[in-house]
Amino acid sequence: MRAYEAFLNTIPDQNHRNQLQQLFQWIDETYPSLVCEIKWNQPMYLDHGTFIIGFSVSKGHFSVSVEKPTLEAFSDQILKAGYERTMMLFKIKWGQVVDYPLFAQMIETNRREKENCTSFWRIS
Repeated sequence: MRAYEAFLNTIPDQNHRNQLQQLFQWIDETYPSLVCEIKWNQPMYLDHGTFIIGFSVSKGHFSVSVEKPTLEAFSDQILKAGYERTMMLFKIKWGQVVDYPLFAQMIETNRREKENCTSFWRIS
């Protein structure tokens, strides 16, 4: 059983569950070395124990967290994709198209920039 399966089962709407499951499966297939763990009741993907990307859900959307430097670096692309950005994350409305190339760029950037990171979070 994948770490995120129990999390997905807490999402009442089947379409919402399916949307996130497809995204998680894509991450698993594209980045098999990333490890998904549930921390603070949220699925997070880690590389060598350091945070790469995390998710949370609400009634109208799911949120994506990639840490502030990556969020800022991709801010224009996030907004161009039609996602709402806040200070620490961005939101994708349920049913909205997931921009997989954007996710790939953010994940690869975090992996590269945190290659020698020994802490969970980025230390400024």
